[in-house]
Amino acid sequence: MSSSAKAGAPRRRTWFTELLRRPAGVAAACWILLLLVSAIVSSFWTPLDPFDTDPYSAWKTPSLQHLFGTDGIGRDVFSYVFAATRTTVIVAILAGLLASAVGIGLSALGSLTARWIRESTAVLIDILIAFPTILIAMLLASILGGSLGVVIAAVGIGFGVNIARVSRSEIRRVSRTDYVLAARASGVGPGGVLVRHLLPNVAPTFVVQLSLAMASSILAEAGLSYLGYGASASTASWGRLLNDLQVYIAIHPGSVLWPGLAITLTVLAFNLLGDALREASDPRLRSSGPSDASAVRTSPPAATVSGELRVTDDVSTRGEPS
Repeated sequence: MSSSAKAGAPRRRTWFTELLRRPAGVAAACWILLLLVSAIVSSFWTPLDPFDTDPYSAWKTPSLQHLFGTDGIGRDVFSYVFAATRTTVIVAILAGLLASAVGIGLSALGSLTARWIRESTAVLIDILIAFPTILIAMLLASILGGSLGVVIAAVGIGFGVNIARVSRSEIRRVSRTDYVLAARASGVGPGGVLVRHLLPNVAPTFVVQLSLAMASSILAEAGLSYLGYGASASTASWGRLLNDLQVYIAIHPGSVLWPGLAITLTVLAFNLLGDALREASDPRLRSSGPSDASAVRTSPPAATVSGELRVTDDVSTRGEPS
């Protein structure tokens, strides 16, 4: 093939380059990357001790020493919010991994097993989906005591069932295609069919559901910690900081700005990144670029043939017979 033909051929874009074409996805990825870096750094360094109280330093306005000011007991709000990113990242990652394992396992049982197992799995999913995840987490926390482990287990299992419910129909659709049936006929086991054929085809749907599960786990942890069922008093958490500041909200309404803003931006970032990854990984949703547009240009004028339609750029006339 000549170099001119290669130069004129449209370039094949990967999912990464497609993601870079979406400003919202790039901004969301940058925010999540900033959270990851903050979580790592806060594990061994914070500007000030986030749990150090000083009644004489209560309600200081933002300054170079206290970027977000201080709360009612003199804690540095920036250091506390900075340290709480570690809790947020841990909950999001572990709950996401658990939700993925539960969702993939239930989807595989509902698609690749015997009929009675598929029907039993469907009934089990319908039963579990009827119980709100937050309610289950509160019930487990009241029995086992409030901790991040209980929150991660409850949220991971709850949203794993949601993932299984959404992806089950998609996996069953793909499992009935010809190439999957051919793989089964050639002796490929259920595990190989799941890894090689099913998961790559349902990846766009799964990625969106996983991002929603991670965002919901962050929101659930903050809500449970706010209610006293999540992180302990010795663990920095955005929800627990909101709980500590609620008694001052009538006097200092701006005190809840920073933890509330952190929760809002993080949940929004996971949702936007999930949508961007879905569009970037699904060829049906990719936007056509300049290279694609060049292939859809108007074809050159057709040659004039005796007695046939003659096409020009502007008008169409009938050629005269010679």
